[in-house]
Amino acid sequence: MACKQIGSLVNRAGISNLTGLAGEQNVQGEDQKKLDVISNEVFANCLRNCGRTGVIASEEEDQPVAVEETYSGDYVVVFDPLDGSSNIDCGVSVGSIFGIYEPSEECRIDDMDDPESMMNKCIVNVCKPGKDLVAAGYCLYSSSTVMVLTIGTGVWGFTFDPLIGEFILSHPDIKIPERGQHIYSFNEGNYNYWSPELKSYIDSLKDGDKWGGKPYTSRYIGSLVGDFHRTLLYGGIYGYPPDAKNKNGKLRLLYECAPMSMIAEQAGGKGSTGFERVLDITPEKVHQREPLFVGSKWEVEYCESVLAGKPIA
Repeated sequence: MACKQIGSLVNRAGISNLTGLAGEQNVQGEDQKKLDVISNEVFANCLRNCGRTGVIASEEEDQPVAVEETYSGDYVVVFDPLDGSSNIDCGVSVGSIFGIYEPSEECRIDDMDDPESMMNKCIVNVCKPGKDLVAAGYCLYSSSTVMVLTIGTGVWGFTFDPLIGEFILSHPDIKIPERGQHIYSFNEGNYNYWSPELKSYIDSLKDGDKWGGKPYTSRYIGSLVGDFHRTLLYGGIYGYPPDAKNKNGKLRLLYECAPMSMIAEQAGGKGSTGFERVLDITPEKVHQREPLFVGSKWEVEYCESVLAGKPIA
């Protein structure tokens, strides 16, 4: 339901005067778009009203929030309500990302007599490694609205059909090619701030002689969901590495890196920080950032090998 509503809002953003800044900043100090704020409200309201959510944590909120409307199940849901919102004004694809964890006894509405203690328990409850995710997915708002979902048994894609108002299975059992097309997706504007090893990796992709006369092609939208969706279908690698300005990159572990890595692994790919599996990292903070290299299994492993100084190709 949230994806339907946000998809409609994105399509009508210019007409409905939802573009531009909301005049506020989120907890990370980033300027919020009007549609960021509205999308966060849509997601939160849908999760509260479903009756099965115990705790919600959003990229746009300071802290996780306990849900009082729960009547069946206490799932922990983490989400980025509108990824890539800086692209709204120019019509580039944007999306929503979410992950779902099993309920825990550590954070219960029954503890409301001590709200501060309950909130501390909720924060600890949310900070779980990605390997504990029971489901993850994203919605892509572009020429069509596509929802990609995994519940730990493969990856499935559904396209919204406005004629009947429902999502229809359009991409059954998605498998990311092991090597895929020669495509890499990095913001090379940060090249001068990268480590020597990362520069060496990117330089190697451009070396046509190394790849049989066909160098890798750069494809970078600047919207994680859009770049990831292409990588999932065609193969290749997407990366948001650390640099001299952002030592841990800029993507959030809970809301972006972990859900996307789960989807990649369930499709036969891989998600890595360059040195370790993303899904093995236990967050220490709700809004913790981590580097991300995700895509075809061989491509990510080749990147890891170059960063370690032991190239496999």
